Amino acid sequence: MKHLFKILIFNCLIVYSGYSVAQGDKDKVEAIRYNFINEKLKLTTNESEKFWPVYNEYNDKVKALRKNLRQSLKKASEDPSETEAEELYQLDIKTKQAEAELYKEYRGKIKIIIGAKKTMKLRSAEEEFKRKVMEAIKDKDD
Repeated sequence: MKHLFKILIFNCLIVYSGYSVAQGDKDKVEAIRYNFINEKLKLTTNESEKFWPVYNEYNDKVKALRKNLRQSLKKASEDPSETEAEELYQLDIKTKQAEAELYKEYRGKIKIIIGAKKTMKLRSAEEEFKRKVMEAIKDKDD
């Protein structure tokens, strides 16, 4: 079971790193993340039904912000002028601010659905999931 988890976590890293992966693999990773968070937060069926659409909407919006920043950085020349660099700098700052605003807005929505205690546990569950992904990658490299 531990080996299967490592394989699935490795697939998760590939998906979140932006590599091209079959839709079926993305679905498996999402299922693992879904189950992991549901288990860690001990979400009831009712909570889960309300929580996941809000949580996924938040993640989709953050991904869109980051994608926009990545595309802008990619389009920039290797040696941008001071003006171009300033524009990219400002876009980076605005992106981080927008992420922070989304975080505050959606954590508030999530808190209404699952309560403050589980909302705080969500942060720990997300971090633990990321740690497990990194450990699985490290183990795969060894």
